[in-house]
Amino acid sequence: MRGLCEVLRLPHITAAGTLLAAACHTAPPPEPAAAAPPQPSPAARGEYLVKILACNDCHTPYKVGPNGPEPDMTRMLSGHPESPVLPAPRIPPADDPWNWGGAGTNTAFFGPWGVSYASNLTPEELTGMGIYTEDVFISSIRTGRHRGVARPIAPPMPWPSYSQMTDDDLKAVYAYLRTIPPVRNQVPDYDPPPGASQ
Repeated sequence: MRGLCEVLRLPHITAAGTLLAAACHTAPPPEPAAAAPPQPSPAARGEYLVKILACNDCHTPYKVGPNGPEPDMTRMLSGHPESPVLPAPRIPPADDPWNWGGAGTNTAFFGPWGVSYASNLTPEELTGMGIYTEDVFISSIRTGRHRGVARPIAPPMPWPSYSQMTDDDLKAVYAYLRTIPPVRNQVPDYDPPPGASQ
């Protein structure tokens, strides 16, 4: 006995049979598409960005460890320590080939612009970024101004480069910074060079 598909290939089969015969030769269904890998949460992406943007290099005080100076992660992203108070550095003239330097904590820097201190990026309400909204944070990075409106962010903070980040990346960094432990640490105010106004 011939199978149905073989019978339908006979020359005397009607148009309906031809359609049925075509159905016998359809391709197998396509393989299901692989599921897209899950996307990281904004905070997880922000953690990755904070690491590759080297935020800990300046915003986490350094300590001497077994391999030399290294970030003290017990004070992660808490900015320049409020104590001990550093003595005022000698501000070199702008044309001095050695015209800027930094503290051993790698959180305070001096040069022709004066003395700048790395900010407390933790979500602590009084001394950190606890009161920053997402919009204020993004505006600060985009404009290079504290809280988006106050004084300019001093060197060596590379905000001109960071300002090129996408909104989604800046939102991710902000989301991550909201998850880290708050550290109460009042960073000293920026100190302009002698004879300059704030």
